[in-house]
Amino acid sequence: MLAEIRIEALGAISAATAEFDGGLTVLTGETGAGKTMVVTGLHLLGGARADATKVRSGADRAVVEGRFTTKDVGDEVAALVDEILDSSGAERDDDGSIIAARSVSRDGPSRAYLGGRSVPAKSLSGFTNELLTLHGQNDQLRLMRPDEQRGALDRFADVTGRLQRYRSARDAWLEARGDLEDRRRRARELAQEADRLQFALNEIEVASPEPGEDEALVADIRRLSELDALREAVQTARAALAGDGDDAGTDGFSAATAVGQARAALENTDDAPLKALAEQLGAALAVVVDVSGELGHFLSELPSDASTLESKLARQAELRTLTRKYAADIDGVLAWAADARDRLSQLDVSEEALSELQKRVDELEAKVAAAAQDVTKARVKAAKGLSKAVTTELSGLAMSGAQFAISVTPLAARADDAAPLTLSPGTVVHAGRDGVDAVEFGFAAHGGSDLLPLNKSASGGELSRVMLALEVVLSASSEGTTMVFDEVDAGVGGRAAVQIGRRLARLARTHQVIVVTHLPQVAAYADAHLVVEGVAARDDSTRTRAKSSGVRRLDEEDRVAELARMLAGLGESDSGRAHARELLDAARKDRHDPS
Repeated sequence: MLAEIRIEALGAISAATAEFDGGLTVLTGETGAGKTMVVTGLHLLGGARADATKVRSGADRAVVEGRFTTKDVGDEVAALVDEILDSSGAERDDDGSIIAARSVSRDGPSRAYLGGRSVPAKSLSGFTNELLTLHGQNDQLRLMRPDEQRGALDRFADVTGRLQRYRSARDAWLEARGDLEDRRRRARELAQEADRLQFALNEIEVASPEPGEDEALVADIRRLSELDALREAVQTARAALAGDGDDAGTDGFSAATAVGQARAALENTDDAPLKALAEQLGAALAVVVDVSGELGHFLSELPSDASTLESKLARQAELRTLTRKYAADIDGVLAWAADARDRLSQLDVSEEALSELQKRVDELEAKVAAAAQDVTKARVKAAKGLSKAVTTELSGLAMSGAQFAISVTPLAARADDAAPLTLSPGTVVHAGRDGVDAVEFGFAAHGGSDLLPLNKSASGGELSRVMLALEVVLSASSEGTTMVFDEVDAGVGGRAAVQIGRRLARLARTHQVIVVTHLPQVAAYADAHLVVEGVAARDDSTRTRAKSSGVRRLDEEDRVAELARMLAGLGESDSGRAHARELLDAARKDRHDPS
């Protein structure tokens, strides 16, 4: 629910604040007083495109701030609002309300704020659209569009789940269909690519490289290139440690023998420090023995001739052929081969592969057709119910002979259709994202006229009542939210105006309803009456008096005077006030009538 709106420097309004309660609130005022600026402000909170020309003359920017509460909305809407707040980092106020704001600069871009955080206008729109529905004369014109008519029917039919299943199946079908067409169109090119990939994979498989083999070869080749020097160094070191070398200069001496003797000598004493040193020599002896053993193993592994080096060099050359063609190292070559195998599996352009893919496309098309027909079935059924309900509402809006009907027909596929869907033999339709149906509203104003498309048969006043009737019928799906109507009663008067006021009051039982109106018959049904009125304000820069506007809540007597003004411009006359009082009392009695 919208609890409060504050407007600064927007159009005729210099600064104004309006508080709103539940139920029906009307805004009235003289022409040009700035009533539409309140709605313009709400549109800005709804993420509408900012118009710098709306900034009040002499001001640098316009600001609109709205305070919303969610305590009366449904669980689903509340959950969506919480999700939007969480994703935006926005926070509620101490009382649980949420502040949304929009500023429009005269020279720069607009700014949007939600819960104290700067957010994109799209995020602000996502928040307010869950809580606020705006209807103006432009919305009536949008009702003429086929997509708006289909959207209204879908709200009534509640086909969200069915549409999701259809769209999911359609996406899979279009992807498979595109893949099949691409393979057929590029069959020769793909076959050549497959041959190149297969040749490369064969070359890699023949070489059969191991992970990291190229790096290991570098180390082996370096060692083999210094074979004699390595052998001499190992033999000398091993002889020095173990004393089993062929060098006569060692005279049987070995480090192991010397350390062992030293250890034995110290162990035979009774001195504790010497025994500790003997233990250290024991550890040193173990190291000497281990190193001697490893040197012996290293020596036994050294090749006895140079042929091993030649074979290693040949293997290195073989692997370099692969790294020159496919990747920087052998690990990269192996990764490239894995990707190539995956790609090759997708490039099968044989008749068998194409036949298998065609079979999958046919299966997916059948799923799409079934899902589309499920959506159509729900729409056709809902069209009957919605047509009947709106016709009944129109009867209550002083259009007793009016008839409203909804047709749901297949969207025929065009000759150049990119996605023709066969529903049955001879029935080929266009599979659009929203289904395969064309939805059209038909309207006849009275029993003697033909049922024609809404855009050809309804006048401005009739279109206003059709839209209101639709909203009354569809309102159950958005209980607790705020609905704003900007001169929905345009082109209407007399008994029809009374009926519009009655319907708006009924809608206000489950919604917060805010109405900008020029009809006293509608205003009389309000729970709260706000007036937008102009006041003179001195402009020091020009020494003139500029007209500004403010919003004021009317008490009982002021309300009677405002209704009298709206009736005949006789706000101060006794007869005008008497007529206004009579209208107000009649509306109140009508609202409390159980029937």
